[in-house]
Amino acid sequence: MRIIPAIDIIDGKCVRLSKGDYNTKKIYNESPLEVAKQFEDAGIQYLHMVDLDGAKAKHIVNYKILEEVASKTNLQIDFGGGLKSDEDLHIAFESGATQITGGSIAVKNEEIFTNWIQKYGSEHIILGADAMDEKIAISGWQEESNEELIPFIQKYQQKGIEYVICTDIAKDGMLEGPSFDLYEKILKKSDSSLKLIASGGISTFDELPKLKILGCEGVIIGKAIYENRISLKQLETLL
Repeated sequence: MRIIPAIDIIDGKCVRLSKGDYNTKKIYNESPLEVAKQFEDAGIQYLHMVDLDGAKAKHIVNYKILEEVASKTNLQIDFGGGLKSDEDLHIAFESGATQITGGSIAVKNEEIFTNWIQKYGSEHIILGADAMDEKIAISGWQEESNEELIPFIQKYQQKGIEYVICTDIAKDGMLEGPSFDLYEKILKKSDSSLKLIASGGISTFDELPKLKILGCEGVIIGKAIYENRISLKQLETLL
């Protein structure tokens, strides 16, 4: 199971929110590059970077940060937040993203998101399936859609999607543990080729082996690292 630390960016700084609420913003470091280098020094190979300004603006904003981290580390970065157009995607990949995550766009413009899968290949496009009460949430989680979580994932699997990041918004940033039952349900009801990446609520190191046993392909860890609930030294034992 891949260990994927998260860096969320507002105003060029490394921050975390609780349940996606921008009013709960807490700045952890002025320099995302410094944080990324700490991850790399611990042997971590992957990074989940979210452009929270972009999610609000509905277009890519913090691509210069992406470019800096991609050019000054060897981390493989998946980048999301506000990617809505072919131009946004072009900028993200040109700036050094290995993969991009599309969430709202997959709900609001199925045609463009499907074209991305076909154009860039399923290894480079991740479906962001972020949900509240098993309904997909969009626009930086500010809005709920009518899309049911599991049928939404199944639909895109039929269109070739392999990687899915699923965040239970109620758990995100709360340090109360991840949605084990939800991930188990998704994996049972999805095609076996699904590479499910768990996100949201990770609070202790002991939760990680449980996610691996469930069959998660990766796990995104944010606040638990920043609040020293899980140390980089502990994560090194899983790499």
